[in-house]
Amino acid sequence: MSNSESLSIPTTMRQRVIDYITQLQNDIVSALEEASVSPCQFKCDAWSRPQGGGGISRTYASSGDDATYEKAGVNISMIHGTLPPAAIKQMSSEHSSLDVNTTTALPFFAGGISLIVHPRNPNAPSAHANYRYFEVMDSTEKDAKVVGWWFGGITDLTPSYLFEEDAKEFHETLKAVCDAYGTALYPKFKQSCDDHFFIPHRKEYRGIGGIRFDDLNDEMNTILGTVDGEARPRTADDIFAFVRALGDVFTSSYMSILNRRKIMPSDERMRRWQLLRRGRYVEFNLVCERGIKFGLAAPGVNVENVLMGMPEMARWEYMSDMFEESGSAEGKMMEVLRSPKSWVRDC
Repeated sequence: MSNSESLSIPTTMRQRVIDYITQLQNDIVSALEEASVSPCQFKCDAWSRPQGGGGISRTYASSGDDATYEKAGVNISMIHGTLPPAAIKQMSSEHSSLDVNTTTALPFFAGGISLIVHPRNPNAPSAHANYRYFEVMDSTEKDAKVVGWWFGGITDLTPSYLFEEDAKEFHETLKAVCDAYGTALYPKFKQSCDDHFFIPHRKEYRGIGGIRFDDLNDEMNTILGTVDGEARPRTADDIFAFVRALGDVFTSSYMSILNRRKIMPSDERMRRWQLLRRGRYVEFNLVCERGIKFGLAAPGVNVENVLMGMPEMARWEYMSDMFEESGSAEGKMMEVLRSPKSWVRDC
């Protein structure tokens, strides 16, 4: 086949997603390694799924007091297989395009990138992001057509100590990306993120939020609700461009915050508080996070990959009163964790 002939063959969305998350993983890992105060090299683990597909995990962990990261990971997965009729029926309730009345299994593909950064310095916030694509085909034939597709994403910041300029910078960056694709997106996606990270048994939120969207395609979107009719990306190409824009700003939005906080002075009290907040992180992940529950129940799951976001160390104290001290930095943080606030104007 000549070069001109190969260039005329359109690239599938599946392949475009794989190419993008592979490059984004390399870019983010390089940025994290470069930002580390002490030498830092992420481990690479390629894994495969017996039912189809696999992924690449890039991780780093250190117990050293001088480490920039106590734990960090940037993972990608590209899996495929078949969905049983019961699963297709359940999905069709949220995606009208999947109303195919099938009594047989249908092939699917899921690709995404997930990252977590837990810095060692209590002044530096933890960061998390996940962007993904899912599609269902109408058959296993070579000329099979995509009968259902959607994108999802989430990114958030979890500080132990509140620096309002960091929160504003993080949210302003996300809002700028969202506004380029529709001014109705950021307010709805921020609210969705706040709701998602609520810890009911503690009556507090995990962090200062970010944005969250799911099931985003050309159909009515539940999260957007009544504003879905306003300007927003609707085609697969436009939504993919939106997702890429969000993925591309991670290094600029988070690394500047990390670089400001990674070498700030801290003491044993601050470390104690950081570990207590990491305990809340664990509680949310194991008790509330639906994605982790789904991942652990999936056939052929890579358990280490699913639990990668767990902090290396955490702490629990019976009836700890650290955050009850009036006027303390910990108390200031708790005010925001109990009642989320708007970090940007006009929202």
